Amino acid sequence: ALKLKAGDKNCLVARSKCYLKLGDTKNSLKDAEASLQSDKTFSKGLYQKAETLYTMGDFEFALVFFHRGSRLRPELESFRLGIEKSQEAIVNCIGSPSTIKLENRDDLCFISRQAESNKANQKLQLKLAKDQRCAWRRKCMRNPKTDRQLLGELYDDKAYLEKLLKDKDLMESSTKEGIKVSELVLGGISYLDARGDFWQQQKPIYARLKERKLRKQKWMRDKKQKPADIGRYIVKSMEDINMLLTGDAPEESCKKAERVLKTVQGWSDSEVPNKNELIGNLYSCIGNAQLEMGRLQAALQSHKMDLECARQSDLPDAVSRALDNMGRVYARMGKFQQAIDTWEEKIPMAKSSLEKTWLFHEIGQCYMELNKAEEAENYGQKSLKSADEEGDVEWQLHATVLVAQAQVKLRSYQSAILNFEKALEKAKLIHDEAAQKAII
Repeated sequence: ALKLKAGDKNCLVARSKCYLKLGDTKNSLKDAEASLQSDKTFSKGLYQKAETLYTMGDFEFALVFFHRGSRLRPELESFRLGIEKSQEAIVNCIGSPSTIKLENRDDLCFISRQAESNKANQKLQLKLAKDQRCAWRRKCMRNPKTDRQLLGELYDDKAYLEKLLKDKDLMESSTKEGIKVSELVLGGISYLDARGDFWQQQKPIYARLKERKLRKQKWMRDKKQKPADIGRYIVKSMEDINMLLTGDAPEESCKKAERVLKTVQGWSDSEVPNKNELIGNLYSCIGNAQLEMGRLQAALQSHKMDLECARQSDLPDAVSRALDNMGRVYARMGKFQQAIDTWEEKIPMAKSSLEKTWLFHEIGQCYMELNKAEEAENYGQKSLKSADEEGDVEWQLHATVLVAQAQVKLRSYQSAILNFEKALEKAKLIHDEAAQKAII
């Protein structure tokens, strides 16, 4: 993507995230800074730079950029959380933040400093002196239980490297490049010790135990949610799901809806009186997101679940919605007869002339795809009549074009010409240049 559009800030941030996942903080920071070159107020770039600095252990500078992003985008919780964790890490390292004075300057640059730091680390790993080995021996005496808690899964790697140190013959050997194996092993252990120190600074063990306790308390509170809290959760979740879908993020919308669906299914009917209706709504949201992602079979299944919930609860509006969405999916799948059958079932439920206009037009288009021009013309006329009742010029244009296309198929060329001329007038009326060109 960057080869096609060099310097694209969104791509740079995405690559920076990948580098950070791989532990390559130098390149991660480089890409994050590059994303800010053309726009220093780019919130994603600021956040990524702050996250990279935080991972590198530069908590003070990370705090600066979290604050900068928070001032620009105060509605984003990620910046607020970044500020909190940076402040906590600083306190864990050196004590009260009241003794720290941060300068917020625009020309902050860390690349060269980090490059020098990396070179120093490499020299340290490859040229461990006797006094450093002694220091490691002193350090390795700390409680293994503490090490395991700090390093997590990496503790097994450290234990393996320590075991290798006992093999004297292996330690005396060298690699093809001439580097002693003992230096590499000690370098690896030194790196793991540094990571342990970093995690101890960022979140000491006592803080982890406290956090675990708080998480458990929160979980217990969530299990005893009051109806008002449940209501707020549902409203906020539905808003987020719809916002993600309209914001061109169907995958995130789908995942969010699936998580909420699982939560709602775990509640009792007394906690959520309209539980079945809500579940149907969530299936509808999931189906719409799956349709946007091109997962047509999954979308159809989700809308069928919505229809089932609606019929069980006797909800006519929800039934109409589910039939509408199922028809769209069938049409996208090329199953035009199933789409027609589904939409024709919905016709009696249509409440407005505008809804009927769209419905008749789509059914007519499906008949055109099936080469049934007579039925297509019939539904085109119905769509035009409803559009006239509504006074919607744009839909009058679409319906008139459909009628004309059907008449061409029926070899009623004179009628088709008259309708195309009417459609052209309506296209000029609403200044639709693309429609004018297509008609001409």
